[in-house]
Parts: sequence; structure tokens; C-alpha cells
Amino acid sequence: MANIMRTPKSAGVDCETCQARVDGLCAGYSAGTVEFISGYRSNDRYLKAGQDLLNLGEPCDAIFNLIDGWMFRYTILADGRRQILDFALPGAMLGLNSPLGAPMTFGAQALTDVVVCVIPHKALGHLSQHQPDLGLRLALLMARERSLSFDHLTSIGRRSAHERIARLLLELFVRSRAGWPGYQIEEMHLPVTQEHIGDATGLTGVHVNRVLRDLANADILKFCYRRLSILEPDKLMDLAGIDQELLQSWTGSGRSEARAQGDFARGCRHAA
Repeated sequence: MANIMRTPKSAGVDCETCQARVDGLCAGYSAGTVEFISGYRSNDRYLKAGQDLLNLGEPCDAIFNLIDGWMFRYTILADGRRQILDFALPGAMLGLNSPLGAPMTFGAQALTDVVVCVIPHKALGHLSQHQPDLGLRLALLMARERSLSFDHLTSIGRRSAHERIARLLLELFVRSRAGWPGYQIEEMHLPVTQEHIGDATGLTGVHVNRVLRDLANADILKFCYRRLSILEPDKLMDLAGIDQELLQSWTGSGRSEARAQGDFARGCRHAA
């Protein structure tokens, strides 16, 4: 984790506006409880795009709340091939996927410039004693990650190339859009390249390019210069094979997300 900038808490993340209060570790807590949790933070970290937060094979001694920016978790094979395991969006928690202090079985790299809030593993026991439901919150976040991981595994194992890419792009769109409910335009900046899509779906760059051309020619979506436009939401949802419950599982629905995803599903019926 060389060259990662560390700054004092006083100059770092503002807990009042932190994304972890919306869809992360501190979601649903009062200002007083958030202030209590914040007392266990160490220095926030700022990474440039391309820097690693977690390194494959190295121990991890903290959990990281992704406050701003996008990351992805990945593994590297002996011959250098990369498999992207998932994409982490603001509110995601990283660093609690293996026994405390054990070597990481994956890496985590910044896809864009990012900011993370750091809570050392050694603070979790004391935090849980004073805030018992924090353990449940950690479990729920990990369960949501597992659900997404199972879905990605199913895509690579059984879905066609068109289904894989349609599902991945729709997932990223829905998860990102959950952070700004009520915004109805079916277009967004998606900070991934065709190489990222290929590494996440197990497809070659040539195959990814061909599928994206097919989807554009069918007027389902366009993805160009990291800009995703959904042209036919109904067709994209059908190709991706999703339903309302799945939309909610992608975002950990439980508060306003259910309403937001309902708005998205209804919008899909009337868009374009």
C-alpha cells in the first residue's frame, strides 16, 4: 500500500455526509452513535486510480469503508491473467473477508480516485461490546457481498456472453443509481473499460467488443467512452434475467432503496 496518502481525521471524511451513513457500516445510526464509532477510526486514506488498497497475499489489519469513488476486488493467476471478482461502490466495506490478520486471498484496486475511512480490526471487539448491533450490520454487508459473488459465479459458469455483460452493466447501473434515488435518466458515467468488463465476465476483449456492438445494434444499450446509455430498459432487464427482488438484493434494500428500485422498475416500463 505504498504511496497511499494518509491524513488526520480532522482533515478527512465528514461523518455527517459520509456515504457509509447511507448504505454502509453506519447506515441507520443516530449522530451520537456515528460519533462513537468514529472515535475508533484511524487516519483516512486517499488513493489515486490504479493504486492498491489491499494486496494479494499480504495481511490486512483493518476494515475500510469506501466513502468516495469506485474500486474492484481481483485475483491474479500465475501467468498474469486477472479475474475481477466484483466492483465496490461508495458505502462498500473492504478488509473483513478473511480471518483477522490472515493473508488476503484477493487484492483491491482503486478504479477511480477514492477515499476510505479506516477502522482497525483490533477496535472491532470493543466496538461490538458497546454497540452490539454493529456485528449484525457487518454480517448483513458481508451477506450482500456473498449474494453478488454467487450471482457473478453463476454468470461465468452458465450464462451466455450477452447475458453476462447485460447483467453486469445493469447491476452497476442499479447499484450506482441507488445512491441518487429519484434521478430518472437512463444514462450514467461508468468508470470501467472493456478490459474491466472482460476480466469481470471471463471474456476476451474481442468478445466483449462484439457483444457491446450487438447490444448497440439491437438498440438495447450503448457503452462508449465510459458512458452507459440504456436505450430499451425492458429488453435489457429481460436479457439480464432480473426481477424486483433481485434489484433489491443488489442494493441491500431495506429503507428507501426499495422505493428507489421500485421507481427504477416502473421507469423501465415507460422509458425510451
